[in-house]
Amino acid sequence: QVQLVESGGGLVQAGGSLRLSCGASGRTFSIYAVAWFRRAPGKEREFVSGIRWSDGETYYSDSVKGRFTVSRDNGKNTVYLQMNSLKAEDTAVYYCAAQCRVDGNFGSWGQGTQVTVSS
Repeated sequence: QVQLVESGGGLVQAGGSLRLSCGASGRTFSIYAVAWFRRAPGKEREFVSGIRWSDGETYYSDSVKGRFTVSRDNGKNTVYLQMNSLKAEDTAVYYCAAQCRVDGNFGSWGQGTQVTVSS
């Protein structure tokens, strides 16, 4: 099992920046990729960004492409989400999740961190 802990959320004005962190522990050798998802009030959970653990290939949703950057530090077992040019519609609870090598499922999730962007 992999344990994930997010940090770095908070309140920021529109146009500002935040960096989220996702620290992994446990069976980290089983991780294929780590992704960020978010859930805004009254909306479905949506994919934001992801990074492949082995080679750092990255993926972004159209809504954040060009504004958010995902990165990893394998030595620290940590994935980061740098969020720039934040908009009010980025307000949500952000979760990181680990995709398992064996079955491809996102079986491990963090507790979530709140990001609030004031307009």
